Amino acid sequence: MSDSWQGPGAWDPQGVPTGSAWGQQSWPSEQAHQGYEGHHPAQQPHQGYPQQHAHPYPYPYPYPYPYPQPSQQVHQTPPHADLADAADTAGPTGPAGPAALAEPVDPVEPVEPPTAVESAEAAEAAEAAEAPDAPETPDAPEADAAADGRRRVRRAARGKGGARGKGGPRPSRRRRAGLVKVVAFCVVTAAGSLLLLRGNELLDRLGSPTVPEKAAPTPAPEPPDPGRVLQVIAHPDDDLYFMNPDLRYSISAGHPVTSVYLTSGEADGINAGSAKAATTKPDKPAYAEARQNGIRAAYAKMATGDRDSPWTRTVVPTKGGGHAEVDVLVAKPQVNLVWLQLREAGTVYDNAPDSLHGLWDGKVPRLDSMLASGTPVTQKFSYTKDQVVQTLVGILEQYRPTTVRSQDPTPGRYPNTKRYTDHQDHFYGARFVQMATAAYAKDVRDRPHFAVQNYAGYINGSLPSTLDPDEAKEKLDILGTYAWLDQQNHCNSPAGCGDLKVSDQPGGNRWSDSINYTRGTSTSWLTSDAEHGLWAFKVLDGQVAVWHRPGPVGRWKGPDLLPGTGMDPGVSTVTLPDGRIAAFGTRTSFGAKPTDYVREVVYVVQKQPGAEEFTEWQSLGTPETADETWTSDISAPAVSVDGTGQLAAYVRDGASSLRGRVQRPDGSWGPWEKYGGTDLHGSPATATDGSGRRMVFSATSKSVVGWVQPKPGAPLGQVTATGLPDTTLPLTADGREGGVRLWFRKPGSGNVRTALITGEGGLKVSQMTDLGGLQGFGSVTASGHVLAGRTAGGQLGSEAGPGRPWERSPLMFVGAPSSTMTGKNLVSLAVVGLDARLYVTSSADVPNTHLAPWQPVGPRNAPPFP
Repeated sequence: MSDSWQGPGAWDPQGVPTGSAWGQQSWPSEQAHQGYEGHHPAQQPHQGYPQQHAHPYPYPYPYPYPYPQPSQQVHQTPPHADLADAADTAGPTGPAGPAALAEPVDPVEPVEPPTAVESAEAAEAAEAAEAPDAPETPDAPEADAAADGRRRVRRAARGKGGARGKGGPRPSRRRRAGLVKVVAFCVVTAAGSLLLLRGNELLDRLGSPTVPEKAAPTPAPEPPDPGRVLQVIAHPDDDLYFMNPDLRYSISAGHPVTSVYLTSGEADGINAGSAKAATTKPDKPAYAEARQNGIRAAYAKMATGDRDSPWTRTVVPTKGGGHAEVDVLVAKPQVNLVWLQLREAGTVYDNAPDSLHGLWDGKVPRLDSMLASGTPVTQKFSYTKDQVVQTLVGILEQYRPTTVRSQDPTPGRYPNTKRYTDHQDHFYGARFVQMATAAYAKDVRDRPHFAVQNYAGYINGSLPSTLDPDEAKEKLDILGTYAWLDQQNHCNSPAGCGDLKVSDQPGGNRWSDSINYTRGTSTSWLTSDAEHGLWAFKVLDGQVAVWHRPGPVGRWKGPDLLPGTGMDPGVSTVTLPDGRIAAFGTRTSFGAKPTDYVREVVYVVQKQPGAEEFTEWQSLGTPETADETWTSDISAPAVSVDGTGQLAAYVRDGASSLRGRVQRPDGSWGPWEKYGGTDLHGSPATATDGSGRRMVFSATSKSVVGWVQPKPGAPLGQVTATGLPDTTLPLTADGREGGVRLWFRKPGSGNVRTALITGEGGLKVSQMTDLGGLQGFGSVTASGHVLAGRTAGGQLGSEAGPGRPWERSPLMFVGAPSSTMTGKNLVSLAVVGLDARLYVTSSADVPNTHLAPWQPVGPRNAPPFP
């Protein structure tokens, strides 16, 4: 069987490119293409990981080649555009490849704004729907005393605006109708097409009263853009261990997904479990091939349910001057694998000059390829540091992703042993991704915006599990496919159909139980101003993007990118005493020498309250001055203003303790102070209580610890154990009920939990409550009655009031959701989708409400090809 390629957009119904334009290459079908090396989880304790850990990487090009089947006699390589000339190969509707031709999935349908008359009618309908004696929470019978008690706790957890108790007085019908009208006019008009549910009756669409009664016809809905995901990983199982279930969610939702594997993961070349390792002959090309076969089987199973679903396999020239293998899943051509096949380090942390680490540091001028035995790539090559970067830039140009997933570039070291907490290939590979995305953002103009998500690696094995049992089982099942547990030769390859090194323990060092983001976990990037305007701050293209809606009924603007590049994912905001908004984050910069790699805390401030102009970025530096000491391992900053107006920023440092800087009355900043603590993980959270005392909290591997000011303006007190049970990493803190309320997740469950912390006479914990949820993992945002966070399946789940069931939205998103009170009685909620576009919704902060339909902000993030 052979396939030929005719040019951009020419695909047969199976998604296989047809036609010819590049010259052809053929090889017998008996050559099974395999390549990959595993993490050796069975040999890895929490802090001592395998010395031989190789992983092959696929190169992301949408040019497929038919995967060899037993009945095939010859495979011919369809010609493909050089990555260096990717722009010239683009067709009128997108790049010539499956990533662009995938069937789109539109998460949100645009809604036509209603007229003022419709708005008034909706308010009247809401008033009519209000039965005088309708129950406050129909989902929770009043007769259930236990449930009623739980609801009281949940109401208390919401703080201001919470539902009144069952025994409380009921307002008159006229008063309730007035409330509905106020909400309909002042709140819903701001959203344009807000839907609110009161008393289980749906309000009609509500629009701005300034809209003419007979509005002009709304243009046809814009074409859907599901977003395009590109993952760059060091070894051929890093995606399965550390990016799943996000990977499976994206594939299941139909998003175009491309995984790029930097190295071949050849390790010591022994594809065997521990029992047969000593008697198995090393063969690095064959082991690399086996790992490739395992990855193809795992992806085919995730996408189609059949591990044997065929692939096309093609040789593609790269922008760096070498060649890559590109695999396209025939049944789902939006799923691509790109194999760069560079040599791996072969050791987690020991010195290995011939590696990505050695190339980055200049210990070797070039890094050689390590070709898998079955790959269609036959010509060996080598890359300089710049050529690796250019190769990745070419891939980004070809696939035009809106979400880039990468491993953690600054994982740090264990404080006691000073050994890396992750494989050196993982984080130096991620640094190459940082350089490539920066070059792509700077040099390529006609492209969509993109967001970046970073993932934790080996450290997951030392932290509480984040996945509920069902999700963990699904993840382990895919890893079992990759590990080739049945050892049936389903791929028709003498090298093997998977990675037997991990077959003794496919879950790794508890890695199948968890997924953790290392950046972008803040839930304070959406905020409101004194005029009820909304501001959203997220990092796109390595810059902070700002979206703004002036006042409650203004028109959204953005995204506008603030000057200044190198921004890491994640922004935290705080409102200063004079009403200006300050945005904090971290910034990574590169220099001519490896030691010039620096990560620092930076911030900007509005020039005036409500103004769209901001100051230049100002640096607070970093408590970790030497990258080689802790690999620039600092967390994102947590920021708060205490009752005296004093601004402070806190980070977790490389030694897993708390550090902070406090702003002086003259506007200058004090030094990085040491506040103690050990075994801190993730980013800290901070808020102030009803007395203006600042509290700071951090998760450990066993519990949560905290600090509190004795009084506003005073230094933080000593670190204090809260006594809370172990929790997954992201914490959310908000000042409520006279104290500070924390939200976090139950390990191994995904359920949302909350507790109230008070600071009078030291930290005290009360009202520990399980709020349920839809499993999931990651940050939880909380404002008013509304709770929201990622669910199992990857969508956003929300609870809009006590006693109401959790609901699932259709949106999949990057990083963390964010919410804020807009005025006294409205909650606004936002996410950035996998298409790197802002989506917003609102809900009245009163009982029995629902979220309005999600609305996209700004233009569709998919500019046409030239």
